[in-house]
Amino acid sequence: MALQNLHAAQTAQKDEFYTQLPDIENELKNYKSHFKDKVVFCNCDDPYESNFFKYFANNFNYLGLKKLIATCYNGSHITGTELSLFEEEKESDKIAYKVEISEVSDVNGDGRVDLADVEYLIKNKKNVLTRLKGNGDFRSKECIELLKMADIVVTNPPFSLFREYIAQLIEYDKKFLVLGNMNAITYKEVFPLIKHNKLWIGYGFNMSLVYKSPYENKLEANRAFVRQKGYNPDKFIKVPAIAWFTNLDHKKRHEDLILYKKYTPEEYPKYDNYDAINVDKVSEIPCDYEGVMGVPITFLDKYNPEQFEIVEFRKGADGKDLVYSIREEKRREEKRRESRLYSHTSEYSSVDANSRTDEQSQRYCGTREKQVCKNTDSATSIPGMIKNAEGKINGKITYARITIRKIK
Repeated sequence: MALQNLHAAQTAQKDEFYTQLPDIENELKNYKSHFKDKVVFCNCDDPYESNFFKYFANNFNYLGLKKLIATCYNGSHITGTELSLFEEEKESDKIAYKVEISEVSDVNGDGRVDLADVEYLIKNKKNVLTRLKGNGDFRSKECIELLKMADIVVTNPPFSLFREYIAQLIEYDKKFLVLGNMNAITYKEVFPLIKHNKLWIGYGFNMSLVYKSPYENKLEANRAFVRQKGYNPDKFIKVPAIAWFTNLDHKKRHEDLILYKKYTPEEYPKYDNYDAINVDKVSEIPCDYEGVMGVPITFLDKYNPEQFEIVEFRKGADGKDLVYSIREEKRREEKRRESRLYSHTSEYSSVDANSRTDEQSQRYCGTREKQVCKNTDSATSIPGMIKNAEGKINGKITYARITIRKIK
């Protein structure tokens, strides 16, 4: 029931959820060093409604920004309702525009630099506020041209277009910090980016946030949560399972997960169809197990790529699944460049080694490595993830799991 409002919004492509300033401040405080002399683009943000714009405008000098750009979509129910930007327009008209700010100073002469100065700039300097030719959609040509100018994109993109939004950021090689539903982790368009360390989780994960929204909030439990947070449930709505997605490096990403549990076959059963054990809780990843483990998707909140690696199962030519490691493949490629000789792989077991001559062992390792490197057929629909019916333990279907193993 808690996800009803979000699911309904996604189905109907109702994407107007306006993030509150405290939630933005709580996350952005961890990235100050990334913003100096950078152009920030908020490309889903009405500057008079978006708290993303307000945050960056108010902290323009503190962060040392080079420029702040914001664009809004003309289909918004809220655009322009707080302040008329174009006096000749009727209140009911929705217009798309952009705001560009290159400096924030005490232009109104009140002795301090704050949002009042930003408002003064917008209302009195024609080169700051301009109308867009199109509708302000982030996919439009003019918004893409602005994207090309930007260094970092920070916003809350439309829930229903999250896949497309992330793909655009990757296509144009942009740094970003954006909000999205936690389950986007399991999208086939998103998870490979995580696996290849092109995207990761920020500080906030699996959060229930209160958003300003034009949609009716009917669920009493939701309304009670909103009231408890100090907001009006007639104008605000709770949305659960929210996470920050980014490719800006941060301290949390390099913190080791403390492991204390010992492995036992009884507590950590193996999958029927994969050479991996199942781990039900991230906090209970065994400290002494060196093989592949299937862990909950919430593991990504604790994922340190220097401590763990995400691996995938590939179908071997002999019908057996092979463990494919991106990290090991890079090492192999380096060795191939140096010597053009195959190295030993993790799939070669000590038991097999004892039953072969040295010559046989070398041939075996070379064959298995060729299979792992050349066969790109994943044993799962999303490489590196076992989704529901793909994984079974004692004949029973398991929950979605990410396949990992320890590096250190």
